Amino acid sequence: MRSILLTCLSIGLAASFAAVVTEADASTRATRTYTPAPIDLRVPVQGSALLTVAPKPATQDKREAHEVTKRAFSMIGTPYRWGGTSPKKGFDCSGLVNYVYQDVDEVDLPRTARAIYQSGKPKVARRDLQPGDLVFFRIHSRNVDHVGIYVGNDRFVHAPRRGEKVKVANLNDSYWTRHYLAAKRVLPTTLAKADLPGHRYE
Repeated sequence: MRSILLTCLSIGLAASFAAVVTEADASTRATRTYTPAPIDLRVPVQGSALLTVAPKPATQDKREAHEVTKRAFSMIGTPYRWGGTSPKKGFDCSGLVNYVYQDVDEVDLPRTARAIYQSGKPKVARRDLQPGDLVFFRIHSRNVDHVGIYVGNDRFVHAPRRGEKVKVANLNDSYWTRHYLAAKRVLPTTLAKADLPGHRYE
């Protein structure tokens, strides 16, 4: 009788052990089968382009550039005056620039050409000039001493010197090419090319 009980007990323990082993093995298999791969391994990466989100291009705002060039053109013919800052009293070069930009949001320019140049505005390569940019020159010294407002087609509006009036000049003229230093962008948005008047100013 005792041997029968021991036999039954042995069989029961063996069956229980087999069930545990089977359950653990099945659990292991289920885990291996259904565990999802990391999400970054599901998307094939082809170069660094997929790892970098490109910023959206800045929206071009033609209004500010157009208003700047329009106001600059409207000042043509105003007499030059050293220290002048208004159409009634006349302009020097930086006085003209300050007047043209005075109502443009987010633009606050220093008074002199040199200070404007040193104010931290970003430089622009000549090939990338757009209406509303400022062009700087060295004429009588080693430092910046003249500034004009670029209006497109290699032209800029400026107040030249005593005895002359505000007018349009060409960057490709040998005189201005010789004295050209750099250009800077002062408007807060990427600019679009402004429309130039149909007639020429001399």
